[in-house]
Amino acid sequence: MPTTAPQPTVAPIIEVENVDFFYGPTQAIHGINLSFPRKQVTALIGPSGCGKSTLLRCFNRMNDLIDNIDVRGRITLNGDDIYAPTTDVIELRRRVGMVFQKSNPFPKSIYENTIYGLRIAGVKDKAVLDESVERSLKGAALWDEVKDRLHTSALGLSGGQMQRLCIARAIAVNPEVILMDEPCSALDPKSTARVEELIGELRKEFTIIIVTHNMQQAARVSDFTAFLYEGFLIEFGQTDKMFMKPKKKQTEDYITGRFG
Repeated sequence: MPTTAPQPTVAPIIEVENVDFFYGPTQAIHGINLSFPRKQVTALIGPSGCGKSTLLRCFNRMNDLIDNIDVRGRITLNGDDIYAPTTDVIELRRRVGMVFQKSNPFPKSIYENTIYGLRIAGVKDKAVLDESVERSLKGAALWDEVKDRLHTSALGLSGGQMQRLCIARAIAVNPEVILMDEPCSALDPKSTARVEELIGELRKEFTIIIVTHNMQQAARVSDFTAFLYEGFLIEFGQTDKMFMKPKKKQTEDYITGRFG
């Protein structure tokens, strides 16, 4: 039975309408309705296998890379149906960037990693590329640490630096939305704190949707939270209200650690 979430007061940028998702005959998402507010951080929480990463990957059609999947319903980005036959998926992925659980820098220099998306888009003007590198690395709170070694391999960075480089690479193409799938799960506490601080800064310019298993992290970084369980949306609302006084007992049980 489709679940309808209350509409956020901030104008939505992504809207999900009656979305079902299947891996072959197995249904992973059931009738989800959800609106993601603009220039806010929304956390997707729930136990492993609840559908949160599957839902996240719907927003830039990363699931298209998997065989035998079926998406039903409607997902719009600024009113554009992203599953319409006319949708340019490459352009969609420029508008909706992604940072993965495991940092994945390319075996290239820090400079070339940062501007990879611009190179793909055909940008060749060195002044534009130089400016983008500095702007993006500053935006990812990495510039001061790497400005003197931009042309050395990105693979020489620490894990936390690599993840921030991947964030710089995502923001270099000026996306509208940044998706983050467990971006801190492989990081030490100090690096995690840096990335969380960075999310707080990036929300001024970008809409961020983050999947996290860490309840404390969701409480720290997000403005809104959606709780999923077994592919259903159980509850959605402002994070502080949901964590202080959830409307559903299932939400309370999960947040307080009774299951998950």
